[in-house]
Amino acid sequence: MDFALDTEQQLLVDAIRSFVDRELMPHEDTVEKTGEVTPELDAQIRTKAIEHGFYAANMPEELGGGGLDALSTILIERELGRTSFALQYIVHRPSNILRACTEDQMARYLKPTIAGERVEALALTEPGAGSDLRSMTTRAVRDGDDYVINGRKHFISYADRADYVILFAASGEEETARGTKKLITSFLVDKGTPGFDVRLGPDSVSHRGFHHCELEFNDCRVGAEQVLGVEHKGFDVANEWLGGTRLTVAAHCVGRAKRVIDMATEWAATRKQFGQTIGKFQGTSFKLADMATEAAAAEYLVLGAAWKLAQGMAPDQDIAMAKLYATEMLGRVTDNAVQIFGGMGLMSELPIERFWRDARVERIWDGTSEIQRHIISRGMLRPFEN
Repeated sequence: MDFALDTEQQLLVDAIRSFVDRELMPHEDTVEKTGEVTPELDAQIRTKAIEHGFYAANMPEELGGGGLDALSTILIERELGRTSFALQYIVHRPSNILRACTEDQMARYLKPTIAGERVEALALTEPGAGSDLRSMTTRAVRDGDDYVINGRKHFISYADRADYVILFAASGEEETARGTKKLITSFLVDKGTPGFDVRLGPDSVSHRGFHHCELEFNDCRVGAEQVLGVEHKGFDVANEWLGGTRLTVAAHCVGRAKRVIDMATEWAATRKQFGQTIGKFQGTSFKLADMATEAAAAEYLVLGAAWKLAQGMAPDQDIAMAKLYATEMLGRVTDNAVQIFGGMGLMSELPIERFWRDARVERIWDGTSEIQRHIISRGMLRPFEN
């Protein structure tokens, strides 16, 4: 396993870093203060991302995407993680779950999404079904050639900007050795479909400008051609395509941690107390050393998992370890940064308090830290099961 970047990968990293510095970071303060990305700014960033070849970089080249492998894609995610989530999300990397589209669905959903003409949102979570997706109550009942959907989703990111959602709904039941379990089907549902309503959810302290929404389905009727994958096999679709999103979260955390460490290091090297810079005090310098070490360890976990993905190894445990460690690392790094900056670390004049607030959600979405520990330990114990 060689983590040294080849020439092409280094050029990619340099290009996306320059793009983030030039096109995204200058707008951070405005988005943070207003809690909005204007449609004009959204269109501007999207257009430039497409022109530079960063848009849909994770999608196959033959479908119009960038055709990057898992490792190169994660290098992009690491650099995008350095800036506001609301801004970097515009440089869209469509959900890999769309790779399950049929030929007709590709023409209607996947290819326009890759081209930047349409945007999707993933609708999984419900008020009573977060990590335990089998407990979802949104139901899709077959009625001839259609399905009638009723239920509610919440914490659905980007649904206010999306043109359609990838919806998961209970579509039946099956008997297993552990009792009755719900069967899940995934659907492609266009906004504007009668019976499907979207509204903004409560304000969040994390990632301002990147909104989460409440979705309501009241006798919403969709055709059988809207099924993504196979009826009752929604979990198979999710398990095949969604695992990599956790690695994306981990990569974002590494990128953000590096930016925080750079800022904290510069502050420690220039801020003076008691006649010398605070970086000369062990209480500060040792914090910096720990921060840098943890960020480097997280980066190796992320790159290792990405390398395995690129080799087709599908490492569930490796991805879980990367997500667990990187997200918790970012929490510790941002907390230490606040301590190094002192009172200024909590002032909105500097972005440190934003990084600190934003870090908290990373341990929750795309699978909580507890879920990641479950995946890791289950993999360790499985060889000993009868």
